[in-house]
Amino acid sequence: MTAATLAAPLAPARRPGVVAGLRHTFTLAWRSLVQIRHNPMELLDLSIQPVMFVLLFTYVFGTAIAGTPSDYLKFALPGIIVQNAFFATMTTGFGLNTDLTKGVFDRLRALPVARWAPLAGRILADTVKQAWSVALLIGVGMILGFRVNHGVAGLLAAFLLLLVFSLAASWISVLVGVLVSEPDKVQIFGFMVIFPLTFTSNAFVPTDKMPSWLQHWVEINPATILADALRGLLVSGPVAGPVARSLIWAGVLLAVFAPLAVRALRRRV
Repeated sequence: MTAATLAAPLAPARRPGVVAGLRHTFTLAWRSLVQIRHNPMELLDLSIQPVMFVLLFTYVFGTAIAGTPSDYLKFALPGIIVQNAFFATMTTGFGLNTDLTKGVFDRLRALPVARWAPLAGRILADTVKQAWSVALLIGVGMILGFRVNHGVAGLLAAFLLLLVFSLAASWISVLVGVLVSEPDKVQIFGFMVIFPLTFTSNAFVPTDKMPSWLQHWVEINPATILADALRGLLVSGPVAGPVARSLIWAGVLLAVFAPLAVRALRRRV
């Protein structure tokens, strides 16, 4: 071997193509889903906690707000689904921050893996978890007497709308997960922002039962708009307006937070 050969620069590693990147994404998404077996608390958040919310709100507040628990369930179940969806988006930031702080992203960078696959895999896995939670909530609601008045089409449309909105909102969680130093801080952010956001909406209480000064915010609250859209698709009420405004909100969240999150992630890794 000559000195010229030794001095020759190494050829840059070829980046994986789109097909390979998709394969990496699905593999990493499956990794995130399989981890549930080793983390029972995550299964608790995905399954037991949403069911507890349905039971508690229906039978504790149902008679006081709507007269009967069954009537309240028709109103509240879409709102509970919305609240659960907002909280579920925080798991994306929590898991992402855990991977960053434990060096998982550093190890993946040393492998021939598409640069965008770890983040895409995390979001895809959390979308599957979101779908499971929604299906579970609707199933429990139907056991308690909730009925979908617009058939399978309305159910599928509501399901798709919620997943689209959750996918867009998850970029807020991604940004927080990249910026904070510990996974627990993602949860703190979630409680500080999502609790006020959902409880100052009409997810659980009709707007006209709130103070007049609060009603102005409630009407433009994205949680209210999404809850109204789900009520229209699943039970009754306006559909086109709330669905269109929900999609607009989703587009705004995606346009604002996705570029910020990607930029912050590039700086950190």
